[in-house]
Amino acid sequence: MLNYLEKYQKEVKPALKKEFGFKNDHAVLKIVKVVINCGIGKMLINNSSNSKELLTKIEEDLKMITGQKPVLRMAKKSISNFKLREGMPVGLMVTLRGKRMADFIDRFINIALPRTRDFWGISLKSFDERGNLNFGVKEQMVFPEISAESAAKPFSFEVSFVTNAKQPEQAKRLFKLLGFPLKKE
Repeated sequence: MLNYLEKYQKEVKPALKKEFGFKNDHAVLKIVKVVINCGIGKMLINNSSNSKELLTKIEEDLKMITGQKPVLRMAKKSISNFKLREGMPVGLMVTLRGKRMADFIDRFINIALPRTRDFWGISLKSFDERGNLNFGVKEQMVFPEISAESAAKPFSFEVSFVTNAKQPEQAKRLFKLLGFPLKKE
């Protein structure tokens, strides 16, 4: 089985170049980066007594999943209805590029998605107008790096695959050729 980079170079890139008539190799569609976002504000408010421990545990789990330390995102302004104060931690974010991105895409397609409960394919409504794919993972335990015993509390996160496509139809074709399990229209 080919990994992401080999498959892209040998199969996907020539097919896209021929199908869409790209003359330059750099104009061919590709995944530019993968961004993983995890909102933690509500979990920290509900578990105020051991919020530091919970935050470090979530950070460690994301670090194991992505292979890179997540960045802690703080609230920019206070919102009283949400019990949110300026400077409170509200999320964790990881941006993957290059080899780490390729490894994550391989594990996401071949390991995590098949282990997802009640998964019937990625909806075509998950694409935005620029051709980026956004997918929500309901539990971190679909990744084999995380064991059910060591996980303190299940959390969800969003994975965004950012492409250089100008139209969603081109991006859908790119993801289909890469082996993403997209639902039929």
